[in-house]
Amino acid sequence: MPSRLRPALRRLRLPLAALLVLAVALAWWLAGRTSLGYPQGTYGFATGTRGGVYDLYGSLFKPVVEREVPGVRLRLDPSAGGPDNLERIATGQDAFGVATADAVAAYNGPGKDRLQALGRLYDDYVQLVVPSDSDIRTVADLRGKRVGTGQANSGVALIASRVLQLSGLHPGHDVTSVPLGIKDAPGELRAGRIDAFFWSGGLPTFNVSALSADMRIRLIPLGGLASAMDSLAQTQDAGSRGTQLYRTSSIPASAYPLTAPVQAVPTLAVANLMVTRDDVPAALVERVTAAIISSRDTIGQRVHSAQLVDIRSAIYTDPLPLAEGARRYYAAAKP
Repeated sequence: MPSRLRPALRRLRLPLAALLVLAVALAWWLAGRTSLGYPQGTYGFATGTRGGVYDLYGSLFKPVVEREVPGVRLRLDPSAGGPDNLERIATGQDAFGVATADAVAAYNGPGKDRLQALGRLYDDYVQLVVPSDSDIRTVADLRGKRVGTGQANSGVALIASRVLQLSGLHPGHDVTSVPLGIKDAPGELRAGRIDAFFWSGGLPTFNVSALSADMRIRLIPLGGLASAMDSLAQTQDAGSRGTQLYRTSSIPASAYPLTAPVQAVPTLAVANLMVTRDDVPAALVERVTAAIISSRDTIGQRVHSAQLVDIRSAIYTDPLPLAEGARRYYAAAKP
């Protein structure tokens, strides 16, 4: 080698070595990103109001995902509830979240067409709570009362507005509507600052149970409204057409054994869906869907309604289409 080239080669040796190290590091990083079939990292999970069932479900689901989907971390993001969750997912703030089917049908914001479902989870039950000695016996008796109707942009607010509308009551005119979530409504009822509050959630809801231990409460029957609620939704939301959103069900006496009287109460039920967006990788969605099913019994010990998650009914996610990753999981795991 000519002597004049040797100094130039020596000057190049260090940069070339550094480039080699970087190339090896990049290859290792890419392998880590792809060897599991899905991109690792942190993904947002929209939950709900503090103290609500979505909030508890999210806190229990997070460690399951992080154990069963290596390299993935869930960031739990509190929200006002289902409609807020849908907006957060559709606009890219979160990758996953829970919302009721009626909230999905009513959502008309940006990214609506990008929403998809991982599965049907469990039903929410509409609960209209009053003190046991209240003169309120029906929804019509709320006239002139102060009523907690859920936080703005929550599923509770959507349902409460429809129940009141069907009963001929208009917030601000016939009732004083107070925008309270489940974290604050029980305390306001206990203090006498409201006369009743609406809640929609899985059974039992901790905050309602805790309230019943502090004061005597009663639940107002709502079961006769299901058909009219569906008809109202059909006229208000294009996304509800051809889909049954509400059904008549019953809150069993065992859900809140300290209520007065202790008896089953007919009410409305609406399905909860686990929601994602169409650009969340299918391989990741498949693994998270598997975690939903595998965690049913564990989470069900704390969120009793989660015990109702069933692989055979999970695929019925109207009014949302089933995400491709979820479809793959159910096809492979079909009982």
